[in-house]
Amino acid sequence: MKDLTDVQIGEQRKTLNDLKHQIETTLSQSKEAARPVELDQQAVGRLSRIDAIQQQKMVEANRRRQGLRLKQVKAALVAMESGDYGVCRRCEEGIAWPRLQAQPECFICLNCQARLERKR
Repeated sequence: MKDLTDVQIGEQRKTLNDLKHQIETTLSQSKEAARPVELDQQAVGRLSRIDAIQQQKMVEANRRRQGLRLKQVKAALVAMESGDYGVCRRCEEGIAWPRLQAQPECFICLNCQARLERKR
């Protein structure tokens, strides 16, 4: 936890726990909407069925993104407990406080993120 104060760590712990709870709630609430579309129960008409299937696919994609973010949040909480939170996994330098505030589950610093994006 390079360069982070106890107050900042406490703030991030609360933020990460709140975020974890929020994502878990969202995933729980969207579970029903992600179920396969029962075509017999949809309104008559090809477009209504297509709309229902499209909406279900969008919910599935959002749930996958939220699931990935939940894994990252949990990993950040584990890193916090082990003392590795706030340290870039690529260059091992401290991650800037403003970046951690904006994305508390991030594991790489802004410079390393920019290098990764340029390679893509």
